[in-house]
Amino acid sequence: MSYILIVISAIFVNNIVLSQFLGICPFLGVSKKISTGVGMTGAVTFVMVIATIVTYLVQKLVLDPFGLAYLQTISFILVIAALVQLVEIILKKVSPPLYQALGVFLPLITTNCTILGVAIMTIQKDLNLVEAVVFSASTAVGFGLALITFAGIREQLELVDVPKGMRGTPIALIVAGLLALAFMGFAGLV
Repeated sequence: MSYILIVISAIFVNNIVLSQFLGICPFLGVSKKISTGVGMTGAVTFVMVIATIVTYLVQKLVLDPFGLAYLQTISFILVIAALVQLVEIILKKVSPPLYQALGVFLPLITTNCTILGVAIMTIQKDLNLVEAVVFSASTAVGFGLALITFAGIREQLELVDVPKGMRGTPIALIVAGLLALAFMGFAGLV
């Protein structure tokens, strides 16, 4: 039952983008087309789950036992950056089509604050490793749901007559606000 609550909470109630405002840069920057939104979602999901596992192990096996918890943020940033580089190198050799499909999304993930935010939240919420993996995967799904929905709306906005002063970023921010309000409807669910 607790896993179901983690999933529903991470995807709908506490959506990482629309409720906690992490990952706004890729949310606004990569959401002009659904295809790029799907690519970013796949890359974020992959890296987020792996980064959560590695940072959880670093926290529990290195930082906590040696009293170095104050180095959490900097060590997590280094682990995530190294992990993204490692994933990029491995994908380039093992699966060139997947590497080309992810393209620019892998380097963008290094600066995506949702990855670091989820890694830190799993420690703050005192989740075990399995719960941390479920939480990170669910958060990535919530990120993807928000991103792909927003991309679909933005594609439709290209087809309508928006007033000149509202084109581009202004209407995108208004739509993002309305999308966040829609997700607030799930607030009493969990």
